[in-house]
Amino acid sequence: MAVSSRRSKGKVRWSKLYSFSCMKPVVTESAPEEQEQLGGPGFSRVVFCNDAQLHKHKPHKYPKNSVSTTKYNFATFLPKALFEQFRRVANLYFLLAAVLSTTSLAPFSPASVIVPLVFVVGVSMLKEGMEDWNRFLQDLSVNSRIAKVHEANGVFVSKPWKALCVGDIVTVNRNEYFPSDLLFLSSSYEDGICYVETMNLDGETNLKVKRCLEVTLPVDDDMEFNKFKAMIRCEDPNPNLYSFTGNLEFENKSYPLGPSQVLLRDSKLRNTEYVYGVVIFSGVDTKVVRNSTKSPSKRSRIERKMDKVIYLLFAMLVLISIVTGVCSSLYTKFEMEKLWYVQPEEDDPYFNPKEPLVSGLLQFIRALILYGYLIPISLYVSIEVVKVLQAMLINKDIAMYDEMTSKSVEARTSNLNEELGQVEIILSDKTGTLTCNQMEFRKCSIAGISYGGEANEIDHAASKRMNADLETYDFSFEGSDTTSTSRSFEMFEFSFPDYATKKNAPGGEILTSPSPENARTPRIEHESAIKGFNFKDVRLTSKKWIHQSESCDVAMFFRVMALCHTGIPVEDDDTEKLKYEAESPEEVAFLIASQEFGFTFLRRTQSTMFVKELDPSSEVVVEREYKLLNLLEFSSSRKRMSVIVKDGDDQIFLLCKGADSIIFDRLAEDGKSYQKPTTAHVSNYAEDGLRTLAFAYRRLELVEYEKWNAMFTQAKSTIGPERDDLLEKASEVIEKYLILLGAVAVEDKLQKGVSECIDKLAQAGLKIWLLTGDKKETAINIGFACSLLQHDMKQVHLSLSKEAESNNEEKAMKEDILLQIETAYEVTCEESNKDSPFALVVDGKALELALKNDVKDQFLRFAINCASVICCRVSPKQKALITRSVKEYTGRTTLAIGDGANDVGMIQEADIGVGISGMEGMQAVMASDFSLPQFRFLERLLLVHGHWCYKRISKMILYFVYKNIAFGLTLFYYELYTSFSGELMYDDWYMVLFNVMLTSLPVIALGVFEQDVSADVCLKFPALYQQGQQDICFSWIRIVGWILNGVLSSLSIFTLNFYAFSSSAFRDKGEVADVAHLGAITYTCVIWTVNCQIALIITHFTWIQHFFIWGSISFWYIFLYVYGLLPPAFSNRGFHLLTEALGPALTYWLTTVLVVVISLFPYFLHIVVQRFFWPKDEHVLQEMKYCKKDVTDNIMWLREQNNSKKKTHVGFSARVDAKIRHLAGMLRLKKMSIYRAMSNSPRYRTTKNSPLI
Repeated sequence: MAVSSRRSKGKVRWSKLYSFSCMKPVVTESAPEEQEQLGGPGFSRVVFCNDAQLHKHKPHKYPKNSVSTTKYNFATFLPKALFEQFRRVANLYFLLAAVLSTTSLAPFSPASVIVPLVFVVGVSMLKEGMEDWNRFLQDLSVNSRIAKVHEANGVFVSKPWKALCVGDIVTVNRNEYFPSDLLFLSSSYEDGICYVETMNLDGETNLKVKRCLEVTLPVDDDMEFNKFKAMIRCEDPNPNLYSFTGNLEFENKSYPLGPSQVLLRDSKLRNTEYVYGVVIFSGVDTKVVRNSTKSPSKRSRIERKMDKVIYLLFAMLVLISIVTGVCSSLYTKFEMEKLWYVQPEEDDPYFNPKEPLVSGLLQFIRALILYGYLIPISLYVSIEVVKVLQAMLINKDIAMYDEMTSKSVEARTSNLNEELGQVEIILSDKTGTLTCNQMEFRKCSIAGISYGGEANEIDHAASKRMNADLETYDFSFEGSDTTSTSRSFEMFEFSFPDYATKKNAPGGEILTSPSPENARTPRIEHESAIKGFNFKDVRLTSKKWIHQSESCDVAMFFRVMALCHTGIPVEDDDTEKLKYEAESPEEVAFLIASQEFGFTFLRRTQSTMFVKELDPSSEVVVEREYKLLNLLEFSSSRKRMSVIVKDGDDQIFLLCKGADSIIFDRLAEDGKSYQKPTTAHVSNYAEDGLRTLAFAYRRLELVEYEKWNAMFTQAKSTIGPERDDLLEKASEVIEKYLILLGAVAVEDKLQKGVSECIDKLAQAGLKIWLLTGDKKETAINIGFACSLLQHDMKQVHLSLSKEAESNNEEKAMKEDILLQIETAYEVTCEESNKDSPFALVVDGKALELALKNDVKDQFLRFAINCASVICCRVSPKQKALITRSVKEYTGRTTLAIGDGANDVGMIQEADIGVGISGMEGMQAVMASDFSLPQFRFLERLLLVHGHWCYKRISKMILYFVYKNIAFGLTLFYYELYTSFSGELMYDDWYMVLFNVMLTSLPVIALGVFEQDVSADVCLKFPALYQQGQQDICFSWIRIVGWILNGVLSSLSIFTLNFYAFSSSAFRDKGEVADVAHLGAITYTCVIWTVNCQIALIITHFTWIQHFFIWGSISFWYIFLYVYGLLPPAFSNRGFHLLTEALGPALTYWLTTVLVVVISLFPYFLHIVVQRFFWPKDEHVLQEMKYCKKDVTDNIMWLREQNNSKKKTHVGFSARVDAKIRHLAGMLRLKKMSIYRAMSNSPRYRTTKNSPLI
């Protein structure tokens, strides 16, 4: 549909307000060094703007804009998928066996080998194809998004993203993603400013300001592009998100381009109605795609270990084949001539006494095929089927459905189900993964008084537990029972740091001390009715502050909140209140809070700001106009923001907000009145995981301001690299001698259940690393909020010293980082025996050096010893690099979780990649192995489904090994029994049906439905998860044990049957058993034994398991009956075998029962002894649940539950324990002070010295 309309322009010229970030590009005749490289290697790209047809042919033909995350396409699927299948050693063996089965060497028909192989490989390839098809459909969804592209004559038409070409002119509207990397041409603002959210690229929540070239400003309407032509010469595609070099050649002039003119794919347009841009990089050339890596082919640890088990079985196969070949050769040479009655034909190469070596070699090859049933061909396909069914159950788990987003968990690949049960290290993104990208105003400190100081969850939990522990404790005199003076000591006053402050504050009479009952009942936090404002304190919200003596300071505090920002008010149709848009979510929260406190920011023009505020003197709401003189915006280096305004009385004020350390250093001597209490409050807020900013102001004289403004204007108009230094010096001159007003605390709101999830994962023995692109202070606050940090932790901050950074020599910087690492590591080793956890906080620059080859091992050695690791200012490439380094160095299973395109690299590098299907696009989800709607579902995914899948797959493989050895070795024993004749004991169809039909369904049911304990028990006893981390269920001891079990079962089955039937009659008429009878009888015992064995393994029965187990046994008899009804030409030796020979013989049925019981007795004895003397955790829990101890003996159940939690320094429980230790110390001091006070009282001394006592 064609679109052509006249656009409305925003009137605020932001470039006139900004001081640092909006330097105006100019035309330069002498280009800098980067510009001189254009046209050379690495800088050869040429883009013809509005002439996309020129890019359809070489030399300027570039990729289309489509992006693919699939592993295959229609041409490569067959060869690649076959290669993947025959990478498995078992499949490769059976391929060789299938080829040999077509020769005369095969002991049975080719179909019996080829059919199972084709079935196994076909099912596996089908599953791979279906999973890749799902990836293709998700790619199609992204590539089919609609963009508005200039067609011709000023008409814009809708096209899918994949149809975009380099050179196309594109328009993007508010809250839309950029479809490719664009050169910014113009926007809805007159001066070409636009705001971009790059959270999907680098994880930062602050909006970035972009500014187009001044020469393209007039090209701001659809019709203007009718004649627009230009050419761009720029750098070649590269992954660097923060740099760009190029020139725009327009109207015979050249204009330099930088990163501020580039809009990157997958970033979002915010606070701007529309922008125009030209495509410079498309598809695989875009920077976000360049930062991603190819979708890797991942295999779980169990699958890799399973290959080694197959190698072991293959070694057994070769060994017994060698024994067969050697013994057959010796027997042929020395014994064959003696047996004149069974002499072979002279030309029979298998039994030629003249060439025993050739006969032995042929028998060896024949044995390799014959004993092939030691290798479980159906193992791989059964596991594939089971994993797909497991993935379906995971996807259908209603407990992992998020009603808010109407999304549920999705297993995007089923290859790694069991890997979920072995994770040891989690590497998590912050923004959008742990947090929900929403700021809430929570607390503030004004004039030395803290407001909104509600107790947090840590305080509630500690208060509840300590009251429960101490409620029976009474203070008494020398053991006397003086109840009149004895009272339970209430912990509530210790649980609330701000309680005493509130009690003594003006207006404190409004608050009363809660009752003991309330102290023991944790308060449930409800969602705030006002988005961005979760503040409860009637002293401010009811406007009673105007009666306080510090009302002027309170009013100035709210004034700073309402004026010191870059926000824009937006009408809200749903309410009468205003909504706001700003560069950072903190500013939005401040504006909402100031509105709730009675200071509403109404509107702004280029030079004025209007605020409706409550006048404390008259108690009347008035609208005031402030002239905006200067704006010194916030930056990561300045860590503060200031505005200079003039009020209606011509008074000039500098209003400043920033990090408390920065503001405190700039206070005047008479401006420090509230510094001490404010510092204490800020510390308490930070302990709660809140972000804090200090507010201050300064009144300026007109002469002083005019003098400074002249210097500042000169610095602002300077062109060149020294401009930033001059601006910084000018800001330092004016931003001093400040008067402190107080501080604010906002919460970067965590997603629901994040703290509880991290707590459970920590108790299960998992370590969590936080990797974020945000600044250090923000990352630390979130660390406290989600309980990765606590205040009794010793924080080690790894960053470059100013001296090393100023030298800018890599060697010196490496030495500096290495010295810090070694020093910190020595300290951790010295205090390793103490209960003092360490937390490592490292920034991006230091991390880049720490991951160099000559420093990496020392860094990782230290990091692994820390309880928490937080990496901030991390680029997407660094996230991937640190994930790979941790995985390789530790050898542990790693899981990476994120929600944005900046997390794709780490998601693909980790053993398991998890994408959050949140609000920020689908790049992380498309690159992931599992997707979750919320972080909290990771707890159930790992502790429940991961634990189950690990145990199910482990039991499956061990059982497969057992049953194939139990069956395959009977063939070897028969060879020994028949003097290596090469005779088959079983019919060909018996061989085919064993793995395909008679034993396949029970093991699939085991892999899908088995549960050692229920989901609730898994969550209540997180220590169960450590079985997977320690690989208890698939250890080599267990593997060898099951191999020995298989050997014992095969020996029992063969020897008992042949002892019973080979030397005596088994029918009424004295008929003895021939090979057909012995084969069918032995096969019956094998089927019964292996199916009863799986019944002993299963701990959670459903009707499906019963049906498959007993149905498989029944199917054998049905098959034997039907097979016997076929003509002898088809049934061979099985003709009427069951009805005429085996069925009527009582010995057949009795022997079957006896053999099965004796074969299973060793395993039964093992499990009885184990459960009696060395029970495992799940055995204890199973018996407790069976005996209903969780209901009848709740104390025992809770004790076992507490014992199951691994002691950890991370998580909610660890913070509560630390808080209790702190409160217990305070309690001891309180009791001592009470005792001293009472013991020193005259009444106590008189009573003590009384002769009556």
